[in-house]
Amino acid sequence: MWKPTAAAVLFGGLLSPTVCALPVVDQSYPYMGPAVPIGDWVDTSVSGDGKGFKRLVELPAVKPATNNPSNNINVISMAYIPDGIVIHCQTPFGLNGAPSIQWGTSPRNLNRMAFGYSHTYDRTPPCSMTTVTQCSQFFHEVRLNNLRPDTTYYYQIPASNGTTRSEILNFSTARAAGDAKEYTAVILNDMGYTNAAGTHKYLTKAVDDGVAFAWHGGDLSYADDWFLGFLPCAPEDRWPVCYNGTDSRIPGDFPEDIAEYDTSLPPGEVPNWGSPQGGDMSVIYESNWDLWQQWMSNITTKIPYMVLPGNHEAACAEFDGPGNLLTAYLNNGTSNTTSEEGETNWGSDLSYYSCPPSQRNFTAYQHRFNMAGGVNGGGVGNMWYSFDYGLAHFISLDGETDFANSPEHPFASNIIGNETNPSRKSTHVTDSGPFGKVDGDYNDNKAYAQYQWLAKDLAAVDRRKTPWILVMSHRPMYSTQVSAYQKDIRAAFETLLLEHGVDVYLSGHIHWYERLWPMTVNGSVDTSSIKTDNIYYTNPTVSMTHIINGMAGNSESHVVLSANQSIARITAKLDQRHYGFNKLRVINSTALSFTFIQGSDGSVGDEVTILKRPSSTNQKGNLTFEKVLAEG
Repeated sequence: MWKPTAAAVLFGGLLSPTVCALPVVDQSYPYMGPAVPIGDWVDTSVSGDGKGFKRLVELPAVKPATNNPSNNINVISMAYIPDGIVIHCQTPFGLNGAPSIQWGTSPRNLNRMAFGYSHTYDRTPPCSMTTVTQCSQFFHEVRLNNLRPDTTYYYQIPASNGTTRSEILNFSTARAAGDAKEYTAVILNDMGYTNAAGTHKYLTKAVDDGVAFAWHGGDLSYADDWFLGFLPCAPEDRWPVCYNGTDSRIPGDFPEDIAEYDTSLPPGEVPNWGSPQGGDMSVIYESNWDLWQQWMSNITTKIPYMVLPGNHEAACAEFDGPGNLLTAYLNNGTSNTTSEEGETNWGSDLSYYSCPPSQRNFTAYQHRFNMAGGVNGGGVGNMWYSFDYGLAHFISLDGETDFANSPEHPFASNIIGNETNPSRKSTHVTDSGPFGKVDGDYNDNKAYAQYQWLAKDLAAVDRRKTPWILVMSHRPMYSTQVSAYQKDIRAAFETLLLEHGVDVYLSGHIHWYERLWPMTVNGSVDTSSIKTDNIYYTNPTVSMTHIINGMAGNSESHVVLSANQSIARITAKLDQRHYGFNKLRVINSTALSFTFIQGSDGSVGDEVTILKRPSSTNQKGNLTFEKVLAEG
């Protein structure tokens, strides 16, 4: 295995082989906080004080054979690779040797054996200090190649080094590119524990009803929000809910009968974490990852779960709340106090040095999933990749790093003057990557390996086999909620996507459901492609449909427009109330649809059908983005 030098770790993929994007632990820069950053705030032990978090017991993917197992398989998930599948599982401790899978075409005859590889990192706290069945520190990958498309296979994970043998499980391979049979997949973004119970319930039902796969566009688990449990309410607090239990008001103007907010607390739970339903997460970064992945096992053991990175995967924290409690804790190792730095300002004095080494630079995310990036030269790790399924080509992009002015900055952009390494003050806690080469100027999008890969990938699409191209990145290009990063996402990818006739751009990040009208490269609404409010035509090279799926459920609750904001005219549908996800239905070579499934009761909140234009003539609309914003 390639071993990174300190410089290679610092600059990520800049000095590493493009296909590797190896999950590494950066030990180059000192961490000044507590050796085990618990964050319980009352009882600073791994167990904590035990109050308010009674639901933090999730069953592992494989039921242990004994009450006190010495090792166990906690998580099993699957992902597509070209002509096959990768089976990923997680254990607290290592195995006796290389991980293995017994498999075959019949559950009664698992006559084949496949071996893989394992990887680990020094998580804090280590599994030796926690409960075995709620801790993952060793990650195992077995790839099954040269499988038949659209075929069900059966497999079993053998026992090893104290683990319990799994039940006989199964998976179905992807349909071959060009297979014209109709299918459904689920698409979601921004899903942790909190406010996600309804989404989880109806995702599980969709899996049982036969959806092919799930595509999750970033912000998985919200592990980095572990600290919200001790942030206080204060008059200057910008968050709508106080996380220490002193206030549990519903943000915004919501009916009192919404089931998500009308459920009594379990005994002993306090009303925090963004809803009256109480403490849904741990106050330990790694444990939140463990528990969320175990909670998702009834989905990830049944269908491939395809993921891409979001901002909440970058590091152990994003920012401070009022009073800079987190800065005091992570930078100075002190609890029940505030930092002297920046106490009067909203913002952060956290830096890249503030997180423990194992909680920097997308380390946990890179270890806890295994996507198709790097297989047959197709992308980089879990950061960007593509896959085919039937009539559609799916592209996962990294909207956090690896393009000019990316939100999570590369370290090279922090170096000032004659510095060889960036100083603490010049870094941010989420600085990460790049995970691919930058061949030239960091301000030139075309210099990035991600852009170059995307151009090649799009050029290679055979539209006779996969007439539909769907692209997802965590961050939107346009929204009623305008943000500075949107212009950088557009500058990086929009022209290239439109030049190659991409049909749909999916995203999240903004915590609501928003469907836009078809949009052109200059931010105009392509009025010629609107058949009805819920039916659009494609207009290759001119416009594409944008859908924001940021409403799956998370500890930060919904985004809501302020009193002086109104819905922009680029927006066809906006839902600031409901949680849920989208069902994608690929009907045939000329029609597909997206349906917003509400987590409150499984009902349909919105639907749009996209049709291939009967005529090849492209037409341009005339309603500019700037005019839309001006007219509100």
